[in-house]
Amino acid sequence: MRRALDNILRLGVKELYSLRNDPVMVFLILYTFTVAIYTVANGVKTEVQNASVGIVDEDQSSLSRAFAAALLKPYFKEPQALPLAGIDAALDSGSQSFVIDIPPRFEADILSGRTPTLQISVDATSMTLAGNGTAYIQSIVAVELDRFLQQQGAVASPVNLAIRARFNPNLESSWFTAIMQIINNVTMLSMILAGAAVIREREHGTIEHLLVMPVTPIEIMLAKVWANGIVILAAVLVSLVVVVEGVLGVEISGSYALFALGTALFLFAMTSLGITLATIARSMPQFGLLAIPFFVVMNMLSGGVTPLEAMPASLRTIMFAAPSTHYTAFAQAVLMRGAGLGIVWPQLLATGAIGTALLGYALVRFRAAVAAAR
Repeated sequence: MRRALDNILRLGVKELYSLRNDPVMVFLILYTFTVAIYTVANGVKTEVQNASVGIVDEDQSSLSRAFAAALLKPYFKEPQALPLAGIDAALDSGSQSFVIDIPPRFEADILSGRTPTLQISVDATSMTLAGNGTAYIQSIVAVELDRFLQQQGAVASPVNLAIRARFNPNLESSWFTAIMQIINNVTMLSMILAGAAVIREREHGTIEHLLVMPVTPIEIMLAKVWANGIVILAAVLVSLVVVVEGVLGVEISGSYALFALGTALFLFAMTSLGITLATIARSMPQFGLLAIPFFVVMNMLSGGVTPLEAMPASLRTIMFAAPSTHYTAFAQAVLMRGAGLGIVWPQLLATGAIGTALLGYALVRFRAAVAAAR
């Protein structure tokens, strides 16, 4: 046992030296966990910002002008006055994302107890902006209408809806995007680094050198797992403290130690998957093409981009076999909601079990590749 551990340690150190001498891979790691996270967190917005809106004011009343005045920056650009005949042209050209049509006698009908209709035309090609912006405008119209009725002495609504957002009080998308970008980067790099290490051994001919040494395939594999895993784990923790919490100002609620434990288990699973893919591919380009579908599926369907509850039941069942599904739920619970071990232990257990299964299959594949190389 002591000899095996010594072999795993020394082979892992060899992997670290190989990585240090690969400037492209080092640059990829540094860029992925610094610049990429910062630019994506600040560039990808789900909330409404600088949305263009046009107003067709056929009423020309104080209430209609109040609607226009309530559309403020930075959520909306200054509203543009449009004629009724210009609605289609504004939406077709993309110059306006929203057009509010206030009909004639709108204020008078409100005061007389009638129920006039206010039309909001939306360019839904920008789906997220359309959905969130429509909700913003509806809220603004409701607030202004309630204020107008109170000024006119009308009875206010007996219901006062108070919304309190937990874990992200200002609903800033950068908080969510930054953490999800870390999860996606861990998924991608853990596969790439481990798989590239195996491919590099084969292309450089050093796999033959290892075969004549008193080491076993499991020792070679575990060395690649811990060496590549510890590099990514260190990069993740530094990025979380310096970029996410320091530069972006995201409030991390949970324990760094618990997050590091879950990330280590996830890296154990993903590096095993990367080694498996590397034993199937014959070259680095083949490995890259083989890894892309795995990364895209895990990125899009692990619960970070699309809620698992919104997926078909059969697809949801399949995705529970992916380690990224459990890691995404774990990371969100720990980092965003401050969950403890008593809450996230099922995700940790599932990730470890899937990682063990992937390691076993990778070992079978790796032994077959070693036997073929002999």
